[in-house]
Amino acid sequence: AGHHIVNVLLHALAAWLLFWTLKRATGFLGRSFMVAALFALHPINVEPVVWVAELKTMLSMIFFLLALDGYRWYAAKPGIGRYCLVALLYALGLMAKSQIIMLPFVLLLWDYWPLQRMFPASSGVVAGTNELQPMPATRLVGLVVEKIPLFVLAILDAAVTLLVQGSNHPGAWPYSHVVRLENAIVSYVRYLGKALWPQWLSIYYPHPGDTLSVWQVAGAAALLLAITVVVLLAKNQRYLLVGWFWFLISLVPMSGVVHFGDQAMADRYAYQPLCGIFLLICWGVAEWSERSRFPVPALAGISVAVLTALTVLTYRQVNYWRDDITLWSHALQVSPDNSFTEERLAGDLKAVGRTAEAMQHLARAVSVEPTNAYDNLALAFYEHEQGNLQRALYYYRQAVRAPLLLSADKRQALSNMGHIYGKLGDSQHARQCFEAAENIPRD
Repeated sequence: AGHHIVNVLLHALAAWLLFWTLKRATGFLGRSFMVAALFALHPINVEPVVWVAELKTMLSMIFFLLALDGYRWYAAKPGIGRYCLVALLYALGLMAKSQIIMLPFVLLLWDYWPLQRMFPASSGVVAGTNELQPMPATRLVGLVVEKIPLFVLAILDAAVTLLVQGSNHPGAWPYSHVVRLENAIVSYVRYLGKALWPQWLSIYYPHPGDTLSVWQVAGAAALLLAITVVVLLAKNQRYLLVGWFWFLISLVPMSGVVHFGDQAMADRYAYQPLCGIFLLICWGVAEWSERSRFPVPALAGISVAVLTALTVLTYRQVNYWRDDITLWSHALQVSPDNSFTEERLAGDLKAVGRTAEAMQHLARAVSVEPTNAYDNLALAFYEHEQGNLQRALYYYRQAVRAPLLLSADKRQALSNMGHIYGKLGDSQHARQCFEAAENIPRD
């Protein structure tokens, strides 16, 4: 319980820092609070908080927000000491988790709005900053050069991350760069969908591989492009551009274009990027309500209703994490017919003595991925123990034919097949199996 309490406290701290950073940068109390409340209560953020090992996600977010607020302090009066503090906070965040690697780009967005160091408005004030005076203006080239040390940190961190990931996951990734890019485009839209309608959240989303249709990819790309054009044309509503590009840029390292896992996406990857969407929504709704003279009490009531609904959904999402069997059973409901989830659920069921159920799920895993050597071998052992010799033979054959089966395990499988054939009175096949087992070189 102590580990979970720590995560909850860190998440609460991250939410408070998000509120504090937005409030100090824009001058708006209510909008900043609403962004932080959406971040705190949204069910998509259950995974990094409830999953104890994801403490790193919240730590990196805390340092990200501290660096963002520290940058506002630096921009007000640039100096080497203040800059070094921003760089230190960024480095600490990267040491926690590399998901905040795009901070230098977010700082450039911050220069555009709300700090207004980049392309200051002729009137001195732009929408969404509560009439705060802009920071001293700086040329675009100067703003980019200013962040070179931060870009160097980002490049070093990316190199180390790629090196470590490569050593932990040797071998070629089965999907081409085109397939990865297609999945990334569709995943961006799926993240947006889960932010706006947080249903069917899961610990695991299987990679679609090359099964995505042209229309799915083209439709997702068209939607992303259309939103980008709209925010670029809304020049006076700078918060729209900043919120949208915060989301787009921050999600790039976790988009799947660079391979770090076999999943299509993950809820924990949205922890920091979706803050941009929350900012875009809250500022956009607030500005619209002011222009249209929408009643303030009605807007407050809608906000409370939204937060209440999110709280209910989050409570339900937390319950899916109460034990491993519930967690993976729910994942299977969200994404049926995938072998990885079936395997995980089978392992958890077997661990609590529900072996028959476990084997049913393992059989489904094999039906999805027939070449999985060790799933077939586990089923063969089980059927052999149950006395179902013909079924055991079937799974032993599948295991022996499958790649990646270690020599010792292959030898054991062939030996077991020999014994089964002997019991069935088929001495010829029994002898062939024993000879094949003996011919396998020992490690």
